[in-house]
Amino acid sequence: MRKVSLGSLVNIRTGKLDANASNPEGKYPFFTCSRETLKIDTYSYDCECVLVAGNGDLNVKYYNGKFDAYQRTYIIESIDKNILNVKYLYYFMQLYVSKLRQMSIGGVIKYIKLNYLTDAKIPLPNIEKQNKIVKVLEKAQELIDKRKAQIEALDQLTQSVFLEMFGDPWINPKKWRVKKIKEVIKNKPINGFFAKNEQYSDKGNAKIIWISDFINKRSANIHGLKKVVATEEDIKKYQVKYGDILFCRSSLNVDGIGKAAYVPEFPKDENIIFECHIIKITLSDEVLPEFFQVLSETKFFRNQIIKHSKTSTMTTISQSGIMECSIIVPPVQIQNQFLQILKKIGNYSLR
Repeated sequence: MRKVSLGSLVNIRTGKLDANASNPEGKYPFFTCSRETLKIDTYSYDCECVLVAGNGDLNVKYYNGKFDAYQRTYIIESIDKNILNVKYLYYFMQLYVSKLRQMSIGGVIKYIKLNYLTDAKIPLPNIEKQNKIVKVLEKAQELIDKRKAQIEALDQLTQSVFLEMFGDPWINPKKWRVKKIKEVIKNKPINGFFAKNEQYSDKGNAKIIWISDFINKRSANIHGLKKVVATEEDIKKYQVKYGDILFCRSSLNVDGIGKAAYVPEFPKDENIIFECHIIKITLSDEVLPEFFQVLSETKFFRNQIIKHSKTSTMTTISQSGIMECSIIVPPVQIQNQFLQILKKIGNYSLR
């Protein structure tokens, strides 16, 4: 199958607005670099397109209709829909975004350049075959959406079980011990490794976890990680191990800030470190990391995270902000009982 440069098949432009132009009561979708779609009062575009986040949490969306967009969001339209089906382009970009993440550059906020999109080589069968592929993938997406709905239902059940066993942490009716995070960690929290562009290499001696690898999951993803060249000292300082908790310390939206992911068991022969947008803590033996993971998703904990965060261009939280957040600390055997119940109801995969 022939491959064609995407730039010859599409028109690409970017939005014009600041990220804070949204209005929760707005009539039209407002696309930013966040995975979440916001609302806005007015629209500047009316088309069928694929939207690609140009920085931060790189992601891809499809939309057909009236909308507006943030200035770092790429809006991609097919020049001729008889040659390139926009939905086919969308499914291609969903796969290609992993390569965009590998190519992304920059320091505090990773970003992609326009040519990363225009130079992409897209397999281009005839339009009839594209349409068939889209139909198959749409059916697959329906199954994925149903699975997501099941997961959401299980998450609600998890929170119900949590409240039944431990009560509302705000009220703490069962009088569990309450401690600040700084009181239940083994050592000081650590900000992640800052990798320069030239350190990313297929010959790297370490793999690096980036925010997007875990922010919408419960456990840190170790698949498809970028390789970096790091010193032995860097590896020793930033290496993650089973049971560590990773926090997102900067995000384009408040929902992403302070999201936590627990570290599953990694292959022992691999050096896996974490990048500079992440804060790592190692809990003491009185708090099981899997229990903490569920606790970190409660409104009780999320409200504290938001309280201690700051917003300017990005929403951020400091080490000290996380350390001041409080948690309930039931006996470890009761934490274990809770986790065993989750296993039985099928919601302990820690996605």
